[in-house]
Formats: sequence, C-alpha cells, structure tokens
Amino acid sequence: MVAKLFSLLAAAIVGLITRSGYLGIVLLMGIESACIPLPSEVIMPFSGYLVFKGTLVLWIVVLAGAVGCVLGSLLAYAVGAWGGRRLVERYGKYVLVSRRDLDLADRLFHEHGGIIIFVGRLLPVVRTFIAFPAGVARMPIWRFCLYTFLGSLIWCALLAWIGVKLGQHWDTLGSWFHRFDAVILAALLVAFGLYVWRYVRHLREE
Repeated sequence: MVAKLFSLLAAAIVGLITRSGYLGIVLLMGIESACIPLPSEVIMPFSGYLVFKGTLVLWIVVLAGAVGCVLGSLLAYAVGAWGGRRLVERYGKYVLVSRRDLDLADRLFHEHGGIIIFVGRLLPVVRTFIAFPAGVARMPIWRFCLYTFLGSLIWCALLAWIGVKLGQHWDTLGSWFHRFDAVILAALLVAFGLYVWRYVRHLREE
C-alpha cells in the first residue's frame, strides 16, 4: 500500500516537472520544505534526468531547488515565529515538550543555529521539518536563510547530479532513498523513545 502511494506521488511529481520545468522544481521543493513531506529524492533526481536528456540545465535546476527550499522554509519559519511558541507552550505538555525544552531550543538555535540548519538540510526527514523549530526559537532570519540556502544547494546538487549520472535509471533512486528515509525515521523514533523515558523518570523524581 505504501509503495503504491509512493509510486502515485512520484508520478504526480514527474508530471508537474515535465510540464512546468524550473518553476515546477521551485514549487515542489518549496512544498517539501514547508513541513509537507514530498520526496525530494524523486524531485531532484528526475530533474537531473531531464538534464541528462538535454531538456534542462544542471546549474539552473540546482538553483531552482535551493530557492524553492528557502521559500518553503520561510513559510514554516513564519508559522513557528508568529504562533508556534504559544501553541507549544499551551499544548506542548501533551507531546512531552516542556518550557525548559523550549528554552534549551532557543539557546541552541541562537548559539549554534547556523550549523543546526545547515546539517539539518542535508538529512532526509529532518530537512522537511527543521524550519518550524527555528521559527519558534526566533533564529535571526538572515542566518536562517543563508544556511538553509547553502545546505539545500548541496542537497539539490547531489541528488540532481546522481540523476544525471544514472540517466535512464533515475526512477530506481526514489525507492532506494525512501528506504534510507525509513532508517532516519527509525533513528528519530528511538531518540524520541529515549526522550519519553527521560521525561517520565523526571516526573517520577519530582
């Protein structure tokens, strides 16, 4: 069932890029960066395949992908900055997020926000959602945009280049990277489980 849904989504992505070219890449990567998990592992390799076919130009494809990432991330950042903290303070306890956790996140983003965003943009799954907590922490927006662009530029260049090199076999990349996404997600779930355990132990101690 999941594989079928992934195939349908991939077909829709391919159709949009085929019809819209660079604007389609900007739009799709913008959606992917606005906390909506579209697979960039399909978007950029297929764009690279179109470079291989001579339809698109590689450097414009990479730039379009990075620009889309910045635009989508700004939307998620704005949601986090304008209302995210109030929502987390009010409802965070239901998802095991305390005010102390928010204060820690604020400090981390203000002291090390650049590297957190840069590395986060290079990680599957994480890259889709990293902009919202940056907005909640009110990370300086110029730094947020700079490191989002740099990290996204590398990510888009890598995937597009792979699409170019593999040529006709680009369609095998989506499912391969999708399995890698599952590994990252599993690691995040393990980390969340450890956090829940620590949170419950802290409540018992109190």
